[in-house]
Amino acid sequence: MDNRRYRMVVTSGLDYVSTGAQVDGRLRLWLKEPPKGYDVAAFAEGRNEIARGVTLDHDSATGTSGAYGRWRLRETLPGGTWQTTLLIRQAGDGPTRVQLDVEHLPDDPEALPVPAKTPRLAGSLLDVLDARDGLADVTAKPQVVEAEDVDAVIDELCDQTRRLPVVVASTPHGADFDTWLEDTVDPLVRPLAGLAILYVLSPDAETRFNRELAYHRVYGGGVRTYLPGVDPAWPADGQRHRVMSRRMITERPSHARQILAQLPQRLAARTPLPAEFDSVPVMRTRARGDSHVPELERLRVENGVLLEILEEAGREQRVRADEIRDLKYELRKAENNETLLIAEYDEQYRELHRTRTQLLALQKHLTATGAGALAYTPVSVPDDDPESFEELLDRLTGLPRLHFTGYRKVTLELDAQAHGSSWVRMTWDALLALQDFAGAAAAGRTGCDFKQWCADAPSGARAISPRKIVRDESKTVKSNASWRRERTFPVPEHVHPARKAFMGAHVRVGGGNTIAPRLHYYDGACVEHGIYIGYIGPHLTNTLT
Repeated sequence: MDNRRYRMVVTSGLDYVSTGAQVDGRLRLWLKEPPKGYDVAAFAEGRNEIARGVTLDHDSATGTSGAYGRWRLRETLPGGTWQTTLLIRQAGDGPTRVQLDVEHLPDDPEALPVPAKTPRLAGSLLDVLDARDGLADVTAKPQVVEAEDVDAVIDELCDQTRRLPVVVASTPHGADFDTWLEDTVDPLVRPLAGLAILYVLSPDAETRFNRELAYHRVYGGGVRTYLPGVDPAWPADGQRHRVMSRRMITERPSHARQILAQLPQRLAARTPLPAEFDSVPVMRTRARGDSHVPELERLRVENGVLLEILEEAGREQRVRADEIRDLKYELRKAENNETLLIAEYDEQYRELHRTRTQLLALQKHLTATGAGALAYTPVSVPDDDPESFEELLDRLTGLPRLHFTGYRKVTLELDAQAHGSSWVRMTWDALLALQDFAGAAAAGRTGCDFKQWCADAPSGARAISPRKIVRDESKTVKSNASWRRERTFPVPEHVHPARKAFMGAHVRVGGGNTIAPRLHYYDGACVEHGIYIGYIGPHLTNTLT
């Protein structure tokens, strides 16, 4: 639901009248030029039929609550209507705001809307409106940040009034900056026009930027998306702002472009509109009358227009009802996951407290035996965990006792839905523990399942919290044919003659999020062939979802 509509909301740097003139001119140009080629000689109040099956509604008002001007284009095509709404709004002494929406309204009540792409109109408007979001300029193309600009960019990242994410690109070491910008960064961020604030760091700026933002760095050709409310001094805050690796950008540019756009699109659809938009009335337009037409003919035409408006309103109402239903569904999932998150936090705090207590006891013991210096000397621990699910799947092939048979696409989509890399690390920890368990089983050193193994893990073996492991699905899930089918994944014929197996056992990778990822596995052939990972992705359907 979140990524079906395109929405741009920016503050114009021009006054209301100048903004209206620029919007009018750019809208006419967009409608007149190919591929549309519509007749836009006049934008009168009310309904304007500018081509067969294409209407342009326009209304405006000025009063004590301020002023607004609105244009709504509806293009009827096979399968539904494409609706583009452009609104300018100024209230009191406040700035002029501009909102651009593009969405699909299906004819079939059962059909899903087609996702809207970023319209050329968005970039055209940004070119002339001196658009801003909080302290930052909103541009269609990435702005180059030099070393002297870094402080201003950091202020924008920390700006509490910022609504849009900030996407910052770095340059690979040794690469030509201009070539990288033109050939790689520009195409990568093109769908983000109006959805994000776009920057690319020059090499000198990158060095200073990463020195100032030690917990929020971006380097090596990677791209980082900074959500509103960055806290540079808090290490944990860095986990909220996801990073896309140079490898994904260069090896799979189309996929990278799609993944990078998903979060800004979702935020644009979900972020509440500025308060001044609340007082703009619902658009109700009627055809303009013609005094030269006989009264009966005029009434017939007007009746046809009203019926058409009712049909359009019905389509739009269905879309809004679907959006409300989806939001209620996600709210329910979020409420259920909140309870799980509280339990996981409590468990993690107990584990942390136990570890700290044990560490303190060991330090005291070493001090008492004359090894005080050793007790408090920091130990270097290599951090070579994968940073993305794409890297995780590539490295999974290096775990000989584990075999992934799931759909890579589903797993890779988690890279666009995760905040930080905690899901990746949790999944990697689970895979390493499964690898150790499978190896021990093959050697005849286990007499239990994976959950019990983790509860009583031998010294030196990798394990995860047994609370994260679910041995099997509930009877309700297993008896539901559709839900059972969702949890049945491919395995080789020598593992199961049907070449598929029900994988009820799973690991709870994450909670507190509507995605709540899960890892489903099959260990029925663990001793002979290892463990089969059939699924790594969002929580599958059950009684709570």
